[in-house]
Amino acid sequence: QVQLVESGGGLVQAGGSLRLSCAASGRTFASYSANMGWFRQAPGKERELVAGIKWSGGSPYYADSVKNRFTISRDNAKKYVYLQMNSLKPEDTAIYYCAAGPVGTYIYWGQGTQVTVSS
Repeated sequence: QVQLVESGGGLVQAGGSLRLSCAASGRTFASYSANMGWFRQAPGKERELVAGIKWSGGSPYYADSVKNRFTISRDNAKKYVYLQMNSLKPEDTAIYYCAAGPVGTYIYWGQGTQVTVSS
């Protein structure tokens, strides 16, 4: 099993910044966490992948809506994944989830952290 715990959400004004953190742990972490990502789900909308990164390296993935504003990064030694969110917009308001899984999929999820951007 892999356990994921998010932190760092909150209320911010439009144009502001937040940094989300995801602490990963678990005995089988290395085998089942090739992919790490941040998803979000706004009320009445489907959950969407915002940014993804591989523990082994390579170019991160970003949804078009967050390119040049959000940055995903990882600390392999500490087993943390971060999402730096800049120039936040009201439409970024959502519950943000950390996720992990083998190559090509996400099967482990955190409990989510609320991000609210006021206009």
